[in-house]
Amino acid sequence: MQIVIFGAPGAGKGTQAKILSKRFNIPHISTGDILRDSVARATALGNAAKEIIESGELVSDDLMGGLVKETLQNIDFDKGFILDGFPRTVNQAEILLNIFESLKINNPYFIVLEADHEVIVSRLSSRRECSNCRAIVNLHDIEDPKVYPNCEAIDTLMKRKDDDEVVIMNRLKIYDDSTLPILNFYRDKFNIISVDGTDSIDEITNNILFAIEGAA
Repeated sequence: MQIVIFGAPGAGKGTQAKILSKRFNIPHISTGDILRDSVARATALGNAAKEIIESGELVSDDLMGGLVKETLQNIDFDKGFILDGFPRTVNQAEILLNIFESLKINNPYFIVLEADHEVIVSRLSSRRECSNCRAIVNLHDIEDPKVYPNCEAIDTLMKRKDDDEVVIMNRLKIYDDSTLPILNFYRDKFNIISVDGTDSIDEITNNILFAIEGAA
């Protein structure tokens, strides 16, 4: 099962990627994982990325693509994987297409989690991080906003800077301008599955599984 999961910030990509990874027993590959793993293993690409990150610069599309390819080559990708967080631009989409072609990865499932911006803003602006255990929680999902029940910590739920409403709106604008055009680029190249990302977590998972089964 080879999957690329796609959607706006806050659409639930990471959550569904983790669930599908366990469901199909396939690796969950995120851009953060790719960078950390390659740097930790001190590969040639990892060392190059480390120098760039430490200098305060952004990792280039080509280098990020190289890290994705390196990661795929180090797993049994024929058995499956779920890629989360890449591509984010049309240029990265072209790079990923070339990677798949070179590795003979044919017609992976491209799962799109759709959600209106209003829903995403509400979801992310209500998100908090526990300063005690670093877990992420949504205020809509707990009874008392002063207490995080998983670790019973009091007054530790903090709002992260990137969950500020102004920051969220800017991230969504970048998504609309730079990331959303990827869909048109892949329209006739991948098996695209669109799922409503505003349902409950379990409903989204079930809808993804149903859509995959129907497309098989």
